[in-house]
Parts: sequence; structure tokens; C-alpha cells
Amino acid sequence: MGQMNVNIRMDEATKTAFDRFCREIGLSASTAFNIFAKTVVREQRIPFELSTDVPNAATRAAMDKANSGEDMYGPFDSVAELMEALNA
Repeated sequence: MGQMNVNIRMDEATKTAFDRFCREIGLSASTAFNIFAKTVVREQRIPFELSTDVPNAATRAAMDKANSGEDMYGPFDSVAELMEALNA
């Protein structure tokens, strides 16, 4: 089977880190991408989980504050008290 060239664009820092990792495990970047592509074709799926459920920085900061008890309001005795706090 003939070989084809594939061009992949990525930022320089990612490429440098990827190349370093591949060298450390004894692979070239080309071999690593070939393993990825063959796994995708064989399994008919991306061979790792893709998710958008990772909280962004603002959400993580709010979660950290809540976990440490900062910026906590309530409990509320009525919906009116809750609404007052939300609108403040």
C-alpha cells in the first residue's frame, strides 16, 4: 500500500511537547499519528473520551469558593428572601 503525506497544524508548544513525549516512549510523531488513525479506523470511534463538561475558570473559582464556604447565602425562609438575595 502506498504512503501519503498528511499535514497537521498545531501550536509550537504543543508540537514540542508532543515530539518530546513521543521520543521518550520510543516513537516518532508520525508513528504516533498512524497508531491513532489505525485505532480510529479499527474501532470506528475516537479512542478517548471527548467532553465539554470541564468547568471553565470562572465556574471552577465559584466552586472553590462554595467548597470553602465563601460567598454562601441562605438558607432562605421564603422565595421572596431568595429573590431579594439574587437581585442584590
